[in-house]
Amino acid sequence: MKNLPFSWLAVLALALSAHAEDIHQLARAVDEHYNHLRSLQSDFTEIYRSDGPERVESGTVWLKKPRKMRWEYRSPKEKLFISDGQAVWFYLPAERQLRKTALRKLDDLRSPLAFLLGKTKLEKELQGLSKVVDQSPLGAGNTLLRGVPQAMAGQLTEVQLEITPSDQIVRIVLVEADGATTEFRFADWKENLELCDSRFQFTPPPGVETVEGELGP
Repeated sequence: MKNLPFSWLAVLALALSAHAEDIHQLARAVDEHYNHLRSLQSDFTEIYRSDGPERVESGTVWLKKPRKMRWEYRSPKEKLFISDGQAVWFYLPAERQLRKTALRKLDDLRSPLAFLLGKTKLEKELQGLSKVVDQSPLGAGNTLLRGVPQAMAGQLTEVQLEITPSDQIVRIVLVEADGATTEFRFADWKENLELCDSRFQFTPPPGVETVEGELGP
């Protein structure tokens, strides 16, 4: 009986070691999957939750190496978020509002998606990466991970990733310091499409003034 505590500690140590190795292998598999891609396309749903009413938007996103993004929002209203790898534009057609900023100055929750192509290293990007055990993934057979983001640390306290058995990220939940969450759900991923650079460039429509500075929400 005196050896029982040590036995339990040994079992616990082995279990923790196996769990850590499982997380390491999964993170490495996701890194390997995305670091070999040149481009991505997906339908997305963006869900914002805070103290007020839930906000749901949807559209299509394109990503291209290096750091190029195009988010086309179609519901409930049209808006456009584009990065050519250096500059970023945010355009609201109905309000004829256009804002522009440098990518290096961007502090936006869509920007972490750029890390999916080329330089993915989950265990470096998300400190203390671990499996979520107090929630269930949306998809059967998927794995839900959480970690503390190194980038945007002052704005985000946690990032959750839902990963399929084929090592694709199908959901990202970004938890802000005030408790608000922004959730991106992705569907119908298409990989390594031939995407022209012109898709990630933006020319303001006639009569629309470009305002340099922080982007809109």
